[in-house]
Amino acid sequence: MNGAAFLGNCRTRERFPMLIAGPRFAPMMFNEPGVGFQVAGELYEVDDRTLSRLHAIVSVSAPGSLRRSRLRLSKGPSPVAQVYMKSRLLADPVHSGYLACYNDWRFVLPGRT
Repeated sequence: MNGAAFLGNCRTRERFPMLIAGPRFAPMMFNEPGVGFQVAGELYEVDDRTLSRLHAIVSVSAPGSLRRSRLRLSKGPSPVAQVYMKSRLLADPVHSGYLACYNDWRFVLPGRT
């Protein structure tokens, strides 16, 4: 994210399931609107080179990985954003319940900071 412009904190308009899963204990968000929590995150503006590198890091072309564009935000500097989501098939083993936020490599449960 070196050189990417930080636009601010944001939160999804709809609820989505996000949890820690897989052999790498990675945060995963699933394209299942209405399940889970409004997910909080950070919004960045990136150039094409950075976006390409992000796609490689999250394996966006691999089975079970996808980029959902035009996700509506309820809080933040922009009304829409792009987000990476995973298939539940990749969520094995599951290491947490649903999360509202994932910060600094620690789990943040809903209602706690």
